[in-house]
Amino acid sequence: MMKSMLSASKLMKASEVKAFCEEMKNNKQILAQQELVVKSIIFKQNEKAAS
Repeated sequence: MMKSMLSASKLMKASEVKAFCEEMKNNKQILAQQELVVKSIIFKQNEKAAS
């Protein structure tokens, strides 16, 4: 099971969130790219915390 966390820089209406989630569900390539970006950011943050 894959768990995801979305972050928005602006407040979104429920219909906008639903449409965004539906688009992500239908386009696995975009979801995979976002996952790689988030993982690299977390990795960099963990490196800074360790040093």
